[in-house]
Amino acid sequence: MMSRRLTLLGLGGALAGMRGLFASAPAYAARAYEVTHGDAEWKKLLSPEQYDVLRKAGTERPGSSPLNHEKRSGIFSCAGCALPLFSSKTKFESGTGWPSFWQPLEKSAVDEETDTTFGMKRTEVLCRRCGGHLGHVFDDGPKPTGLRYCMNGAALKFAPA
Repeated sequence: MMSRRLTLLGLGGALAGMRGLFASAPAYAARAYEVTHGDAEWKKLLSPEQYDVLRKAGTERPGSSPLNHEKRSGIFSCAGCALPLFSSKTKFESGTGWPSFWQPLEKSAVDEETDTTFGMKRTEVLCRRCGGHLGHVFDDGPKPTGLRYCMNGAALKFAPA
């Protein structure tokens, strides 16, 4: 398990650093969403890291988010538009360095798109309301869903219950 963690952390850090080499336009750019702002307005509303992740499909460094260690009961919402996305009841320790959940609050809270950056096929997870890039979903999570919604902490805000 420790070697998996180290491998994932190293790979995640390398991929985060190489993002610009293989990146395509974020999926939100091609669709209309309920919450929209111009690029300059998003830059005013978000921190530089939130802007990079949510609006440019960036990835934070693994292990860098305080939300990795958040254990209180509460709700994780989109940092861009405040849409409730995940419950602390579905959060689990994945060992990847990013906050992980086995399901969203409601399936309709997120959109999923095929992501072929970095020469691999993954499923990107976007906020349904603003189209912000949240992270990716994988099929190696725990029961009952078997899914791992691997989210960027910079894309989320936590509100304790």
